[in-house]
Amino acid sequence: MHTKEMQNNTGFQNDLDARGLELAANTLKAIAHPMRMAILYLLKREGRMSVTQIYGALGLEQAVASHHLGILKDKGVLGSSREGKNTFYYLGKPELAQVLDIVQQSLR
Repeated sequence: MHTKEMQNNTGFQNDLDARGLELAANTLKAIAHPMRMAILYLLKREGRMSVTQIYGALGLEQAVASHHLGILKDKGVLGSSREGKNTFYYLGKPELAQVLDIVQQSLR
């Protein structure tokens, strides 16, 4: 079903416009990968971490961690700050912690 059809058929026109729906879908697509979910849960628990800390904690190769971090950052799921040679990542929006909690609770 196209976004326009969804707006007409489901009442979304009052809550989200087509652009908002597209953004929401892209955010969920970015999150919907086991390794990216693991990164998000780790950052939710630890707060702010460097790439080195992330790949060490998850037992990943640096290139794999960087690839997934890049996807999450590009979609606005993660924020980052640079300190010297290190880039630190964190959840880009506090509401994402609630999304992760809901996903976790739904699996029980």
